[in-house]
Amino acid sequence: MRRLFTSAAAFALAVLPASAQAKHRHAASYERPVAVYTRAGQPNIQAESATIVDLADGAELFVKNPDEVRPIASISKLMAMLVVLDTTTGRKLDLDASTTMIESDRQIASGGARSRLAVGQTFSNRDLLHAALMASDNRAVPALGRATGLSPAEMVQAMNKKAQELGLNSTRFEDPVGLSAQNTSTARDLVKLLKAAIAQPLITEITQKAKYVAHPVGKPKWAIEYTNTDAVARGGHYEVLTGKTGYTDLARYCLAIAVKLGTAAAAGEHKIAMVFLGAVGKMTRFGDFSRGAQWLTERKWASR
Repeated sequence: MRRLFTSAAAFALAVLPASAQAKHRHAASYERPVAVYTRAGQPNIQAESATIVDLADGAELFVKNPDEVRPIASISKLMAMLVVLDTTTGRKLDLDASTTMIESDRQIASGGARSRLAVGQTFSNRDLLHAALMASDNRAVPALGRATGLSPAEMVQAMNKKAQELGLNSTRFEDPVGLSAQNTSTARDLVKLLKAAIAQPLITEITQKAKYVAHPVGKPKWAIEYTNTDAVARGGHYEVLTGKTGYTDLARYCLAIAVKLGTAAAAGEHKIAMVFLGAVGKMTRFGDFSRGAQWLTERKWASR
């Protein structure tokens, strides 16, 4: 049986290396504690907006402001990669081909997290997909768009078109990477995005990984090790179907994730989507996931 966690702090300790746990415990003593995993019989979700959905029948198991339109930051990259990998348009991304990073990639990513993809370096498109989905590297996104013949503006247009096709009626994109506060959606809409991501095998394969090593073309000894920004995926305690994190100052900390939960003793196995938007602390979104998972397993399904 997979281990369950009752707080963000507990989950954080589980995914940290042992050598860092003592230091983390000391730092955690200054954080706002979350004492219980349920409140009034519901999971004690701290994010501003959230939803938990059974993907088998679409049943909403928990909602909190599910239709509130909010910035979604780098969760946008799920849509960007759906567009890049969409072969119905006649475009095809050659994973083994290479793309060189250019100055406009750096400009589009300006203001975001530090990139490890230097201008002038060349990478396989496979490596760039991992950089975008696992490490949320902003420069990888326009580079992959360019590899399929799309400018950043054309990527945004395609992302908005795809959102309409998927029925994401409250979702809008203004940039391909998620730095714009105008990249907005709702928790309910993002469940539909997760479903679309699950249906794309390459996205699921990449987002399930804990680590990946990329190499600039022509420099096989120059390794860039990426760690998944999704602590659930890298922790290994749950079977992740797909997921993506996001953060900007306005969006705050976000998580959209789909997992398998449950056992034969807990009403069977379920494919569950969880979306948490607007969490205050970096680990709070993962604590929300853990509280949701524990509530489903110990309260909702156990009572059947």
